[in-house]
Amino acid sequence: MSEKSEAKRDGAKLQKNSGRGQYQKGDAILDGYITLDYKEYAKSFSISRDVWSKVCGDAMRNNQTIPALKVILGEGNSKIRLFVISEIFFNEMWEAWLEKYDEKETVNE
Repeated sequence: MSEKSEAKRDGAKLQKNSGRGQYQKGDAILDGYITLDYKEYAKSFSISRDVWSKVCGDAMRNNQTIPALKVILGEGNSKIRLFVISEIFFNEMWEAWLEKYDEKETVNE
């Protein structure tokens, strides 16, 4: 994986120098609202308070964008891609989904 290929897959814009600069933090920015950090590992990845704190700090420095961590697990063509987001952001997305698809409809219909 390269951050470049994942950012392209997500439709995000890469940050210069992978976010190591003073102003452009994180690995990529999605639509100007979400700061993405990419992590890829063959078998596992541990999420810690330190990892999440760094993602949140980078998002705050990027004009208070929404923090998100994308974890890519696996090798070759058998990769699993997961997003780690805050509960607040998840709840906002869930409300928007329910509004779009009507609360009365069930998920499996």
